[in-house]
Amino acid sequence: MDSIHKIPNEAAASEVDGRHTVNFPVAPRGFKKKMKSALKETLFPDDPFRQFRSGGTTRERFVNGVRYFIPMFEWLSTYSLRLFWSDLLAGFTITSLAIPQGISYAKLAGIPPIIGLYCSFVPPLVYAVFGSSRHMAVGTIAAASLLINQSISSVVKPEDDPVLFLHLVFTTTFVTGVFQAALGILRLGILVDFFSHSTIIGFMGGAAVMLCLQQLKGIFGMKHFTNHTSIVSVLESIVVNKHEMRWEPTVMGVIFVAFLMFTKHVKKKNKELFWVAAVAPILTVIVGAVFTHFVRGQNHGIQIVGHLDRGLNPLSIRLLNFDPKYLPAVLKAGIITGILSLAEGIAIGRSFAVAENTPHDGNKEMIAFGFMNLLGSFTSCYLTSGPFSKSAVNYNAGCKTAMSNIVQAVLMAMTLIFLAPLFGYTPLVALSAIIMSAMLGLIDYQEAIHLFKVDKFDFLICISCFLGVIFISLDIGLFLSIGLGVVRALLYVARPNSCRLEKIPDSTLYRDVEHYPSSTITPGVLIIQLGSPIYFANSSYIKHRIMRYIQCEESSSTGETVEHIILDLSGVTSIDVTAIEGLLELHKVLEKNGKKMSVVNPRIEVLEKLVASKFVDKIGKESFFLSVDDAVAASRFHLLRALMTDNA
Repeated sequence: MDSIHKIPNEAAASEVDGRHTVNFPVAPRGFKKKMKSALKETLFPDDPFRQFRSGGTTRERFVNGVRYFIPMFEWLSTYSLRLFWSDLLAGFTITSLAIPQGISYAKLAGIPPIIGLYCSFVPPLVYAVFGSSRHMAVGTIAAASLLINQSISSVVKPEDDPVLFLHLVFTTTFVTGVFQAALGILRLGILVDFFSHSTIIGFMGGAAVMLCLQQLKGIFGMKHFTNHTSIVSVLESIVVNKHEMRWEPTVMGVIFVAFLMFTKHVKKKNKELFWVAAVAPILTVIVGAVFTHFVRGQNHGIQIVGHLDRGLNPLSIRLLNFDPKYLPAVLKAGIITGILSLAEGIAIGRSFAVAENTPHDGNKEMIAFGFMNLLGSFTSCYLTSGPFSKSAVNYNAGCKTAMSNIVQAVLMAMTLIFLAPLFGYTPLVALSAIIMSAMLGLIDYQEAIHLFKVDKFDFLICISCFLGVIFISLDIGLFLSIGLGVVRALLYVARPNSCRLEKIPDSTLYRDVEHYPSSTITPGVLIIQLGSPIYFANSSYIKHRIMRYIQCEESSSTGETVEHIILDLSGVTSIDVTAIEGLLELHKVLEKNGKKMSVVNPRIEVLEKLVASKFVDKIGKESFFLSVDDAVAASRFHLLRALMTDNA
């Protein structure tokens, strides 16, 4: 007969009245210490300090620890020239994408375009050293750029005081770096899990719509536009400033968007032509700059980026501003964008790691993101992460290790030193077209339809985030969706699943009667399986649920009186004192009504608490069984004996 999870404290099974009950001997010396050690190893299998404590010489332990904290050494020791050529090609490809994206997304954040180029120099170097993903490409992300702009604009407008605004953006990046690194060091990645799949789909779709609407300013060649992101504010701004629209940039923008979307279509049809879509943005920038220069586009309403200084990232550590007047907005922007960028970056890295069977550690990723944003804030960079578009290009370009990020950093350094002023001729309409084409691919309506078909509540979470983003603001829509997700989780905790079990014919298996309607009913015995932790929040519900099962059984067409209630606790992973008191109250109520309660197969963690709280002594050790079949056999024995006594 099965044992209760091979109970380590040598609890043994003995046969009484033809059934197997559980004995509760004293735990052997050192058992609790071993259990705590085993539990810690289960919860924290990647404990970094175990690298130093594991077997081997002192040098081996030191090397293992260094390899854990600096993942670069894991792949650098086996690096070869063949791998370098693959990474070199991927590095060239993502750099061609990083230049136009960096300028475009810096424009979204409301900061000088050169800052966007700086973000592709220092952060990729930091990630190459500390990041665990071998396919991640580091860069800025559109949604976070717009969210930073919106949050900081609530205390200071970029057009009113651009210097102070830029300093607050650097401070926001510093806060993000500290927050992300702390999450990784403390292994609190569970916070990222609050961004469910449905939340991400809704947020990215809503942000994409808003980003596309914001780019109408560049497409139409308008000079005045709203800083708000709600769809109502954007449409009002277009109507109010419609007299500023110019047909020249509009035609140019439509052509650029059509070209970029065509290259995406080519890539979708033939995966081997991924490079067509990868080089399209930089080609758009070059063609747009040359065309604008020769036709003197500024005389026709075609605005350009403006002068870009030559040189590498200047230090900005002294520019961080922690003025209490601005600190709430900075903290809000730093934490929200930090979690958002982690959710996107870790999800992307994990998907590539699964596809290629390469290492990926979520905690290491958080530390890497934290360090690159922390050092980035000291070197004139704003928030960076692992954007999907750039990482997908890096993966499709054949990158093998994080060396592609180092190649990107070197190429960007050369661009900053020699070519930066040339990109000052880039027309703003070309940047708007690049952003708009990139965002259109993020509106995943097919996934929203899939959510509606599979789970209506997931669809509600998705659509609430989408509508909240486009009608209110990015952060409100995000928090609304997360709130609904938390409410759903609380409902699962407060209303745990339970089911009634009966025996499958010609077997010793007991399954849910709703799934197996042909199962054999045991007269006078009610078997209930509880499948979740029992806490103070759901103990009363479980007690009432069990009483309802009894009432339904006794009021059914059979009208059979329930005399034995068997609780299968094999799925209950934990229990608290309130829940134990609730089970005791249930036992007293049942006993008062002449009914017996039995407990089957509690887990070791649950069993220890039941013993410590004297629950076992109060209901009797003979009421605990190793399997449902044993408990049913004992119930039948008692029913038969009671029947024989009554007849006598």
